Amino acid sequence: MPALLLTVLAVLAAIDGLWLALGHFHLDGGAFLCLGLLAAFLLMASHFYRTVRPDPRLAAMLFGAGFLCAFSCEASSLNYLLLTKAGTRIDIALSGLDRAMGLDWPSAVRWMARHPRLNAASLIAYSSMLPQVALSTIVLAGIESDRVYRFCMALALSALLCIAIWVFVPSFGAFSVYPPTGAHLDLALDSAYAQELTRLLHDGPGLISPRSAKGLIGFPSYHAVLALLVSWYLRDAKFLRWPIFALNLGVILATPVQGGHHFIDVFASFPVAAVAIFVTRRMANAAKPLATVNKSSTGAESLPPALATRKV
Repeated sequence: MPALLLTVLAVLAAIDGLWLALGHFHLDGGAFLCLGLLAAFLLMASHFYRTVRPDPRLAAMLFGAGFLCAFSCEASSLNYLLLTKAGTRIDIALSGLDRAMGLDWPSAVRWMARHPRLNAASLIAYSSMLPQVALSTIVLAGIESDRVYRFCMALALSALLCIAIWVFVPSFGAFSVYPPTGAHLDLALDSAYAQELTRLLHDGPGLISPRSAKGLIGFPSYHAVLALLVSWYLRDAKFLRWPIFALNLGVILATPVQGGHHFIDVFASFPVAAVAIFVTRRMANAAKPLATVNKSSTGAESLPPALATRKV
């Protein structure tokens, strides 16, 4: 699976690079170069500990860190480039779906404003998502090195699926539909953020830089997808399982208010996460026979222990 993950990075880099060159977009080359060098260093270190000084867990941890660093830059750049090809926004329709289910986003914001301690807790939970992803590569490497690669593949597949949905039916969330409620709240994302997203869709990406990159996708909520994937892949971590479940339940519940999402955005994250987990599992299972064949072709490893150690 590491080879397949590297292929994903190579294909995305080729698409981004060709599109940027042909489209004459403005790119923050220095920032991307620094992140690219960091990702390359981590991936090369992973290769060293996978081949020269074998340490599967350390190799997996380094690979996960390098892959996520590179993939986040490439996927974010692709999402920004797709601003020029995106369809018509569906935020009004999504708000209507929320109301049809009896869920009212402004009322939820006003309710949260009356509970400042709960809002503070929800802000902490929502803001924990990216640190959780980084921590997951370390914990998963300690449990089983292959889980790091499956986790990375699920993250990549779900991100690409969210981007694919977004480009046809773009949305930015409930906070891009409703005017500010007037309630004083400490929020991870506010109405000013929503206004910037709608401006980007109207005017184009402008300077593409990891320093100022914004999460463009409203439906489905990728933040909620990450919460589900982290919970799933850390389900066997004995001491972390229930704290992680509780924290990510908080992330999911906080996403509509803290992330400005429609409620339907969060509901849509469940099938996206399920598809990513299912496809990743099928890919991992398909890779196992190939790994067995490659290992058996090395000679002595394919022999019974008694014959493998016998001198001839």
